Amino acid sequence: MGNYYPFLKDEIGHTMIKLLGVLLSGWLAVGAATVQAESKLPDTLAKIKPGIVAVGTYLPKRNPRASFMGTGFVIAPGNLVVTNAHVIPELLDREHLEEVAVFYRQGDEERMLPATVAATDKAHDLAVLKISATLTALPLGDAAAVREGQVYAFTGYPIGMVLGLFPVTHRGMISAITPNVIPTINAGQINPKLISRLETPYKVFQLDATAYPGNSGSPLYDADSGKVVGVIDKVFVQESKESVLSHPSGISYAIPVTHLDNLLKDKQLR
Repeated sequence: MGNYYPFLKDEIGHTMIKLLGVLLSGWLAVGAATVQAESKLPDTLAKIKPGIVAVGTYLPKRNPRASFMGTGFVIAPGNLVVTNAHVIPELLDREHLEEVAVFYRQGDEERMLPATVAATDKAHDLAVLKISATLTALPLGDAAAVREGQVYAFTGYPIGMVLGLFPVTHRGMISAITPNVIPTINAGQINPKLISRLETPYKVFQLDATAYPGNSGSPLYDADSGKVVGVIDKVFVQESKESVLSHPSGISYAIPVTHLDNLLKDKQLR
């Protein structure tokens, strides 16, 4: 066997080198794919940012006159803005000419456009606003194709007017596709709102990213294509799923755009 040992050692060495080469190629391929995916986000962001707006109200005699309440994004044909229904105030100070408005940045200038409510779906916390101008529209994607483990981006105005009219982008993994509401085991925590939502449950996207109240209405989109698959919902879903918690978690949720598609078709907006 002594005569064959050097040959056997050489073969093992060559095999190990080949194996390491295959593994290294695989790692490089995965790394390249990751870098490529990440490198597309800046380009995608540059395209869609002009279509992401702050949503709130405008009151001429108020100081400040503008009040940001959430985020919205423009969809085709360019004069429709999607946001959460809870972002739109139930009552306006009509006597002093308060109105729903969207705010956006065009170059170095901040602009405001009055908006009217074109459609609402309170069961899914969605609202569609109509504006008089045509802005950059974000394409809608296929929410049914979203899978757990995939990473998406969302852009919005997380803390409203504190950070100014500068949209902020975050990334988050789809950590679960889960019911929007879970039955409570404590009868004392049941309320009419919870009962209503338990009667018509639906699935939402749960993210491992932290969103803030101002992010409500932000688009959840594919970093490569910019296609929107969900609408970030910081309040509506959280108060349903986390009603048993004394301190709500930092978990974020998004409403699948399937429900937005249905609303647009129902109201003949597309």
